[in-house]
Amino acid sequence: MSEKPKYYISTAIAYTSGKPHIGNTYEIVLADAIARYKRSQGYDVYFQTGTDEHGQKIELKAQEAGISPKEFVDNVSKEIKRIWDLMDTSYDKFIRTTDEYHEKQVQKIFKKLYDQGDIYKGYYEGMYCTPCESFFTESQLVDGKCPDCGREVQPAKEEAYFFRMSKYADRLIEHINTHPEFIQPVSRKNEMMNNFLLPGLQDLCVSRTSFKWGIPVDFDDKHVVYVWLDALTNYITGIGYDCDGQSSEKFEKYWPADLHLIGKDIIRFHTIYWPIFLMALGLPLPKQVFGHPWLLQGDGKMSKSKGNVLYADELVDFFGVDAVRYFVLHEMPFENDGVISWELMVERLNSDLANTLGNLVNRTVSMTNKYFGGTVTDKGVAEEVDADLKAVMENTPKAVDEKMDGLRVADAITEIFNLFKRCNKYIDETMPWALAKDEAKKDRLETVLWNLIQGISAGARLLESFMPSTSRKILDQLGDGHVTDKPEILFQRLDVEEVLKKVEELHPAAEEAETEEPENVIDIEAKPEITYDQFGAMQFQVGEIIACEEVKKSKKLLCSQVRIGSQVKQIVSGIKAYYTPEEMVGKKVMVLVNLKPAKLAGVLSEGMLLCAEDADGNLALVVPEKDMPAGAEIC
Repeated sequence: MSEKPKYYISTAIAYTSGKPHIGNTYEIVLADAIARYKRSQGYDVYFQTGTDEHGQKIELKAQEAGISPKEFVDNVSKEIKRIWDLMDTSYDKFIRTTDEYHEKQVQKIFKKLYDQGDIYKGYYEGMYCTPCESFFTESQLVDGKCPDCGREVQPAKEEAYFFRMSKYADRLIEHINTHPEFIQPVSRKNEMMNNFLLPGLQDLCVSRTSFKWGIPVDFDDKHVVYVWLDALTNYITGIGYDCDGQSSEKFEKYWPADLHLIGKDIIRFHTIYWPIFLMALGLPLPKQVFGHPWLLQGDGKMSKSKGNVLYADELVDFFGVDAVRYFVLHEMPFENDGVISWELMVERLNSDLANTLGNLVNRTVSMTNKYFGGTVTDKGVAEEVDADLKAVMENTPKAVDEKMDGLRVADAITEIFNLFKRCNKYIDETMPWALAKDEAKKDRLETVLWNLIQGISAGARLLESFMPSTSRKILDQLGDGHVTDKPEILFQRLDVEEVLKKVEELHPAAEEAETEEPENVIDIEAKPEITYDQFGAMQFQVGEIIACEEVKKSKKLLCSQVRIGSQVKQIVSGIKAYYTPEEMVGKKVMVLVNLKPAKLAGVLSEGMLLCAEDADGNLALVVPEKDMPAGAEIC
C-alpha cells in the first residue's frame, strides 16, 4: 500500500495584542478549507496555526492592563484559540511562541547563526515603528512615516545584533526567478523583487535591548531576539526541528512546508527574511507563500466607538458558523480586498444559503416524502433535460479541483453553487408537481427525484471542505435514495432591518459617537473661498486606468495610462505606498483633466487623480459610487 502524499499548510501565527476580528479570522477559515480539501483528495495533511506572543507592543499592552506580559498573552491566546475552534477549524497543532521548546530552539538558532558569522554585533540608529516592531532608514519612510502601516515613527539608537542579508540575496533572487510558484499571487512577487530585493538588501537588526518581553539571547542577556526571527521559526519548531541535528520524524516528514498562508501585509517577512534564515540554516525553502488580500469592513475603518468592528463569534450568533464560513470564503477575490457588512451577510444568507441551497434541499426531501414515502430509485425514464444536469454533476468536481489547485477558493465555491442552481433549474424544467398528477408518469417522476438527490448529494460532498456542518446535515437528510421524514431547515431567512436594529442595541456606542463626538472625521485648515467661475474652470471626468507601472527613479510614484472618453492621458501619482500597479489597472477614478502638464521624476504627467487623505497620511483613490463610463463629466 503506497504512502499518502504529505501536505503541510500553515497560517501566520496571530499576534496576541487583542481579540481577533473577522478579518483576522478569515485566514484560519481559508487555511482550514484548503486543508480539508487536501484531506479529501487523499493527502496526509498537517495543518499548523498558533499565536505570536513576544515584542515591545505586548509589553506595553500588558503594562496598560496592569498585568504581566505572560498573563496578558495567556488570556489573548486562549481567546484566539476559542475563536479558531468556534469556526470549526481542523488544525493539527496550535503553537505558542512562549512554548518552552520553541524558545529553546530560537536561542539555539540565534547562536548557530552567530557562530557561523551570519549574525554580528553592532548598533542601530534609525526610525523605529513600535506597532510593526521594525527599524527604517529615512529613505525607506513614506512621507516621514512607516512604509508598512503608515503610522508615526520615532528616532532610536541601540546596541543590536544584525543578520547579513546581502550574503544570501542573490541566491534568493535566483530561487524566486526559477520557482515562479514560490510567491503568489504574481503581483506580490513583483512587489518584493522590485521594491526590496533588486535595489539591494540592508543587514537586518535581529535583537533589541530597549525592552525585555522576548526570548533572551542566551550568550548576551541584555538582548532579546527580534520578534520576526522568533515568530517565523515557529513553522519548523512546531514540527520538531532541532538545531543540534536531532529533529523529529515529523519534521523530516513534513518539511518543507507546502503552503504558508499569510496576509499580504506580511509578505516581505515571509518571502525575504524567512527564506534567507532557512538558507543560513541549510534547510529547504517552503514550496509556496500565498499573500491573501484583506477582508475590509463595508462602512469604513474599524472603530470600537462606531460599533463597526465585526467579530466572528458575534457574527456566528446571528448567522451560524457555516454561514460565516461561506461568506468570508466566497466574498474574497483572489487578489483584491473583499468587503463584509451586516447588510451583505443578510443578503447572502437569504439569497445563496436559504434560497438557492436550503430551499432546494427542503423541496426535494418534501416531494420525495409526499410522492414516494421517502424512498426513490432510478427508474431509468430519461429525457434530454437529464443529460445536462448529469454533465454538470460530472464536471463540477473537476472544476473545483482546478480552482483549488490554484488556491481560488471563492471560485471553487461558486462552481459548487452553480451545481445547486442547476438542480433548481432542473426542478423548474421537469415540474415534478405536474408529473405527479399523471399516474402514467410516475416512473418519470421517481427518476427526476432520484436525479435531484444525486445532484444535491454530489454538491454536498464537495461542500464539506467549506461548510462541513451543512454538508453533513444535507447528506444525513438525503441518504442514498431514502430521505428523512421531515426536512431540516438549513438556513432561516432574516430581515435586514431587524438585524440592524439588534446590532444597534448591541453597540449603543455607535449612536453616541455620531451625536456627541464623531471619531472618524478630520478637520483641516480652510483655504480661501473661490467663486463658482473659478470652480467651473476645472474639468473633472471619470477615467479608466488601462495600464500602470512604477516610475523607476522614484520610491513614491506610479505612472498610469488613463482612458478618458476617446483619449488616453498619462498621469503620475504619488500613491505607490498604497497601490500596486496591478491593483490600479481596471479602476474607474476621478480625474482633474485640464491641469497644466508637468514632469515628475522626469516623467510627463497630464492630469491628476483625486485622492482622499486621512489623519495618518494614508491615501485612497476617489472612485464613482456607481459604474460610470470613462469620460463621464463630474459636476
